[in-house]
Amino acid sequence: MMIDGTISPPLVDMSDREILALWAGTMTELQRRGILRSDNSPTGDYAEWIVSKALGLSLEGNSTAGYDAVGPDGTRYQIKARRLMTAKTSRQLSAIRNLDKDPFDYLIIVLFGPTFDVLECWQVPIEVVREYAGENLYVNAHRLHASGAVLKDLRTIRLAAVEKWRS
Repeated sequence: MMIDGTISPPLVDMSDREILALWAGTMTELQRRGILRSDNSPTGDYAEWIVSKALGLSLEGNSTAGYDAVGPDGTRYQIKARRLMTAKTSRQLSAIRNLDKDPFDYLIIVLFGPTFDVLECWQVPIEVVREYAGENLYVNAHRLHASGAVLKDLRTIRLAAVEKWRS
């Protein structure tokens, strides 16, 4: 177990295979609890779950293109997350596709620390995303960094309710 970034002796004493089996069991249990919705890295699924719980949103199915959750009023939210292992970790978010087709109303950005504590959470209107996201023709999508001007833009708001939310 990791406490304050320190690995406790039981993990240190385990074989590589035992640690991987523990990880697999942990992922299965998080899926059973409804926290994770896929077999991918837990970062995105966990962010979607936290945001939906903290803001009272309904999660869409994994195959829904362009947005992850919907508010009671029909507002569509795309949720992106990044786990920051160090202060120098890139804040580049995963690809944002079809930005020209209005796939969402707001982008929610969740920045986690190394142990999945929420460091920052931001709500960014799609028009702000369009202004600051760079087009990447190689991946046929836009890329956005969760830093600098996009976070300082007056239309971007920090979501304290998500930052303070505890499971």
